[in-house]
Amino acid sequence: MLESYVTPILMSYVNRYIKNLKPSDLQLSLWGGDVVLSKLELKLDVLEQELKLPFTFLSGHIHELRIHVPWTKLGSEPVVITINTMECILKLKDGIQDDHESCGSNSTNRSATENTKSSVKPRRIQQAAPTDPDLPPGYVQSLIRRVVNNVNIVINNLILKYVEDDIVLSVNITSAECYTVDELWDRAFMDISATDLVLRKVINFSDCTVCLDKRNASGKIEFYQDPLLYKCSFRTRLHFTYDNLNSKMPSVIKIHTLVESLKLSITDQQLPMFIRIMQLGIALYYGEIGNFKDVETEDSACHNKDMLGNITGAEDETRIDMQYPAQYKGQELYSQQDEEQPQGWVSWAWSFVPAIVSYDDGEEDYTGNDSTLTIHQQKVQTLKDPIVSVGFYCTKATVTFKLTEMQAESSSYYSPQKVKSKEVLCWEQEGTTIEALMMGDPFFDCQIGFVGCRAMCLKGIMGVKDFEENMNRSETEASFFICGENLSTKGLTYLTNSLFDYRSPENNGTRAEFILDAAHHKETYTEIAGMQRFGAFYMDYLYTMESTSGKGSANQQDFSTGKNEDLGTVQEKSTKTLVVGPLDFRLDSSSVHRILKMIVCALEHEYEPYSRLKPEIKDENETILNPEEVASLEEYIPTRHTSVTLLKCTCTIFMAEFNLLDCLLPVIIGGKNSSNFMNTANFQSLRPLPSIQILVDKINLEHSVPMYAEHLVHVVSSLTQPSDNLLHYCYVHCYLKIFGFQAGLTSLDVSGSYCLPVPIIPSFSTALYGKFLKFPTCWTKRSQIVITEGIFELPNLTIQATRAQTLLLQAIYQSWSHIGNVSSSAVNEILMNEVFQNIGVKSKNPLPTLEGSIQNVELKYCSTSLVKCASGTMGSIKICAKAPGDSGKEKLIPLLQGPSDTKDLHSTKWLNESRKPESLLAPDLIAFTVHVPQYMDYCHNSGAVLLCSIQGIAVNIDPILYTWLIYQPQKRTSRHMPQQPVVAVPLVMPISRRKEDELSVGSAPMAKQQSYQASEYASSPIKTKTITESRPLSVPVKAMFNISEGCRSPEERMKEFIGIVWNAVKSLTLQLEVQSCCVFIPNDSLPSPSTIVSGDIPGTVRSWYHGQTSIPGTLVLCLPQIKIISAGHKYMEPLQEIPFVIPRPILEEGDAFPWTINLQHFSIYTLIGKQVTLSLVEPMGCTSTLAVTSQKLLATGPDARHSFVVCLHVDLESLEIKCSNPQVQLFCELIDTMKKVWNKIQRRGNLSSFSAYSDTVVGPVPSSPVRSSVGTAPPDASTCSPSADIGTTTEGDSIQAGDDSPFSDSVTLEQTTSNIGGSSGRVSLWMQWVLPKITIKLFAPDPENKGTEVCMVSELEDLSASIDVQDVYTKVKCKIESFNIDHYRSRQLQNF
Repeated sequence: MLESYVTPILMSYVNRYIKNLKPSDLQLSLWGGDVVLSKLELKLDVLEQELKLPFTFLSGHIHELRIHVPWTKLGSEPVVITINTMECILKLKDGIQDDHESCGSNSTNRSATENTKSSVKPRRIQQAAPTDPDLPPGYVQSLIRRVVNNVNIVINNLILKYVEDDIVLSVNITSAECYTVDELWDRAFMDISATDLVLRKVINFSDCTVCLDKRNASGKIEFYQDPLLYKCSFRTRLHFTYDNLNSKMPSVIKIHTLVESLKLSITDQQLPMFIRIMQLGIALYYGEIGNFKDVETEDSACHNKDMLGNITGAEDETRIDMQYPAQYKGQELYSQQDEEQPQGWVSWAWSFVPAIVSYDDGEEDYTGNDSTLTIHQQKVQTLKDPIVSVGFYCTKATVTFKLTEMQAESSSYYSPQKVKSKEVLCWEQEGTTIEALMMGDPFFDCQIGFVGCRAMCLKGIMGVKDFEENMNRSETEASFFICGENLSTKGLTYLTNSLFDYRSPENNGTRAEFILDAAHHKETYTEIAGMQRFGAFYMDYLYTMESTSGKGSANQQDFSTGKNEDLGTVQEKSTKTLVVGPLDFRLDSSSVHRILKMIVCALEHEYEPYSRLKPEIKDENETILNPEEVASLEEYIPTRHTSVTLLKCTCTIFMAEFNLLDCLLPVIIGGKNSSNFMNTANFQSLRPLPSIQILVDKINLEHSVPMYAEHLVHVVSSLTQPSDNLLHYCYVHCYLKIFGFQAGLTSLDVSGSYCLPVPIIPSFSTALYGKFLKFPTCWTKRSQIVITEGIFELPNLTIQATRAQTLLLQAIYQSWSHIGNVSSSAVNEILMNEVFQNIGVKSKNPLPTLEGSIQNVELKYCSTSLVKCASGTMGSIKICAKAPGDSGKEKLIPLLQGPSDTKDLHSTKWLNESRKPESLLAPDLIAFTVHVPQYMDYCHNSGAVLLCSIQGIAVNIDPILYTWLIYQPQKRTSRHMPQQPVVAVPLVMPISRRKEDELSVGSAPMAKQQSYQASEYASSPIKTKTITESRPLSVPVKAMFNISEGCRSPEERMKEFIGIVWNAVKSLTLQLEVQSCCVFIPNDSLPSPSTIVSGDIPGTVRSWYHGQTSIPGTLVLCLPQIKIISAGHKYMEPLQEIPFVIPRPILEEGDAFPWTINLQHFSIYTLIGKQVTLSLVEPMGCTSTLAVTSQKLLATGPDARHSFVVCLHVDLESLEIKCSNPQVQLFCELIDTMKKVWNKIQRRGNLSSFSAYSDTVVGPVPSSPVRSSVGTAPPDASTCSPSADIGTTTEGDSIQAGDDSPFSDSVTLEQTTSNIGGSSGRVSLWMQWVLPKITIKLFAPDPENKGTEVCMVSELEDLSASIDVQDVYTKVKCKIESFNIDHYRSRQLQNF
């Protein structure tokens, strides 16, 4: 009687999947107790149909199948099913890339689903038929349950292969066994009882090997790579808890897998294939490939369940990327497929849960079942969703990256080659946990974490043997990334509450409690709790769905398919929290080259992407919502929120010990083929090794995005006036906050320890916010909608450094960038000792430190479809020098201060009046708003707008600045730092030398091509002739184009420059206000006294002026206030809310002119001796008008030329200049000092490797501040020559200009204008100056009579000058009404 129930169950499965079986033979063998079937072919079409995966089986067979049924001991011995050697080969279905785009509509899908249902129903009836009339007695039913619960499955030698393009992935498991166990997890014959409603099983996998190889066009594998995973064993524990004896489905399912040691190995040839396999997994996961579709709601089980793939026990750390749960329709993790997208892999996996764990028809676990059948029954019976907990635990995981090279087995040319691999990089990870907890639709949670990890350099890289065994380098030096803790100190916290934890409830006979409530979950699993359990990395992903109408997931389905009747009835929430613990990242030559080499290897493949993004197509027939539906939509909009936190990051950037980036960066940036350049220099580590160390207390990134973005945007963009709340949810929002960022210099000594860091940037915090509109193409009708917006805030930033520290920073930068030749003198011992002074040891000549700080920077950017806008403020800027004082105290010398009250500084009265201290409520130093159209030629364009206001700035060009600039470390002597390694010099030829070498093949037939090589490949390493000759022909053409560009004349460049400037200003509404900038140039230091506010330059000068000691001779240069305003513009506040509209927009180009330019309060005076002020230039100003008009000449197209007319009229106020002997003496002293400093810097630039610094000195030491200030005013006419070369203008008319080229080379105005007339149309220039009076007074002591002075006064009245430059002539006019010179002598006690 038993046979009549057990046999059909076994037969139905064997017959369903295996070809050409005679049921009668099988039945007879089964009744005998043993069945042995050999050389079986699997029914591939049935497997494909049931698995519903986008794979097709190329072959599948079982070598031997044994079934042992102990009929006499069925109640105490298990049925054993043994499979010996099972092999399956799979590939992606043909045309799979297009399948998901051409799968048809929902209606065809539904009909297919109905067919499936109808084909399923008869089988259900047929199978249930024997049980309907005469159900077996209770004891027989319980016996069948015992048999089913204790079936043992053994698979020996399971081989699975997957082939795609040139990839062959094979998985070989030597043996896998599934059996029932007792409460101590030992093999036993068990059953659930009324007292113990628990069933436990174990699956052991022995010797799992995974190989990844490349096959050639004929399908043959020429060289076998090292296995990805070799002989890895792991075990899985399954724990089922039932509510009662008659439960057909467990209420709690726990499936946990433990791997003690997981050792992955990836070679450079396997890396692209490995990435391809990962992409396949992700594409399957999101349902981007294959033809699953969501069936109707009553047929679909839970859509958003993950990790069920792990039930089969095929876990592997490589699946981490697939562990993120896909939400409803596989949309969860930022995927944006449209409503008809395929069903995800997760949904498919979840559909097998009932099949795996139910036994209502006698099916045994893991033999599979018809998923639709069981789901249908589940829906009919409305069974409660089980709680499913899936976990993967790995004690220690190692990933090793190897580089391969071909080697012949013997010296013979024809001997076969074999692959030799060399390890270069290793990643070790301890205590890894991946856990998922789910209960039907309403709750899903996934947690991933690990206790500690580190990355290490191994062997050598690119011919540099930096970590070979004979180098005796320590593990500390080899480790370049360390995060978290060790398992030895942390303990087994990663196994907490797993089936492998002896303290877990299941291992102590109690029932586990699960947190299935979002609020309670967030209270329990906080970031702190996660880091306490793991230490290095913790991720918690939580998805919950609450139904307010009780209809469950039906409304969720309606929301995403566009049925708007029930919007708002389902509340979905998705939050991801990621925390990375304290980490230490060291970027030295060894680690950087290895990381970049991995990136280069990963880029060396050309696989077609699995899915292509579809163009955004707006549905024109979008239904308009009524007000009630809009209100319900506003009540709740589901979003996905992600939070990433990095705690205590340390990043150290070392000076490069060797630099072969020329081989790697061109491949990464431009996709060029990498050259197999191998360096053979011996490596010798450089100690002490200077480095930049960056510490950050905390980095927090938050990201939120609407869950169903496409549908939401279509709905909201169709509303006439959507509320701010609805618009807010149509954006992606990002917040980045950085706390406690600081940077300093440190160095690594021979013992491997760091010296005390020297601070460069003290701790500061900053924040950045950005928002981006989803699907901007849906909003084309609304030009005012903001597409992107960004806000940046920086409360305070300070940078401080001595000159020695900047030289060391420069040397570190040069070692990576090949600027100049990094010779051994770059980092000599004196420089290192100067930067890293020993604690307690006082330096003989401590260096001055420059310290600059900016405060309260706020910037905002936004763009719409028509305009880009930016606005911002900077509160203040201060630069000061700290130098050692006489009494040992540090003295503070302010060098730059803004904002500073400079309104009264143009006259000398302020020195004797009381001066208010700088107010904390002072206006911001800079406030600006910029508004630029997206398309300059747009018909409704209102032109660009620039509003800017700059407050007063005080500058003190103190001699301490010269001391800082001219510091030069002494040349090293031979006894210092015994031997600089060879490697400190770059391992590639200097660029200039390499160019000469490549260009010197003048007589060779390849000469031309060689020269192109030099311009195109100047940054690449030494090349062989074969590489040069095999270059594609298209490159020389490009190089030729570059050469022709470089040869363009200055006139052509000037033409381009004028065209660019004109396009920028022709429609510009300009409002610029610059308060006076006051420059103090003393001939000796002016330290700030302790009695005044730190950094107040005018206050410091005033206190010195009235002080006990006389003030050093000081030249005061008061630059003018500047106001520029364009025509027709009324004054506006410079800081506007963006985007904004100006009252009078410029509609026609050129309407912005004329500009009115006002300069006020320009003066120069000197402070000499005790309370003595001598004026040099009395305060003066001017008013200017600048008009420019332009019209296009007849030419059309890209060569269309403009005709410009420029008019400039300047009304100057009276000018009074005074000069005396002390002033001339002070001038000479200051100029002499500057000249000496300049010569020293230039000499150092020529002699040493720090040539890059010679250019940067121009800023702080202007030779003529007056001329530099006029840069904002119109061009200076004093450079014009009255004679014009008329011949060139007509001859140049036919010259065609090249394309864009940057403007360089200074040209005189005469040359420029005459030539521009020919090449770019005509330029007419008219400039006029009017000056009522110039008075020049020269004072000197009378040599004959002591105590008396002589004075010579020169006066010029009513000066006017004009310059007229036309195509064919240049005319200069100058007119002076009167001119006289007088001579005066002062009498004693009287004036002149």
